[in-house]
Amino acid sequence: MSLLAVHPLATLNAVLNSIAAVLLIAGWIAIRSGKTKAHRAAMVAAFAVSAVFLVSYLTYHALEGSRPFQGEGLVRPVYFTILITHVFLAAAVPILALRMFFLAWKARWDAHRRLGRITLPIWLYVSITGVVIYLMLYHLFPGN
Repeated sequence: MSLLAVHPLATLNAVLNSIAAVLLIAGWIAIRSGKTKAHRAAMVAAFAVSAVFLVSYLTYHALEGSRPFQGEGLVRPVYFTILITHVFLAAAVPILALRMFFLAWKARWDAHRRLGRITLPIWLYVSITGVVIYLMLYHLFPGN
């Protein structure tokens, strides 16, 4: 399926997930380098991009509904494993991210750091697997 044949919101969602992943990595690199202002900017931007994603995602699914996966054979359990883990972890990301912001706002750096070790991999996994799901649904196994 060509990029033009895919609903523009589906493509936008994948782009937003990609941007969020890049921002999360940039934020992690910044804090590891001691650049707290750059870290803060990257993480606020990642949160904003993820919020725009959520609005776009909900709009897309309200307009288009769900798209059935067309892949067959061994790829089906792979896809559904990615999808199920993505969905469950995606539900946790807003809660974890808001908690991270609260801890930073209160300057509770030890708790912020501890929770960040859990939040970053989950948020990054959700962002990356969102793109993988998009590629599998629309480009690798598009069906008719």
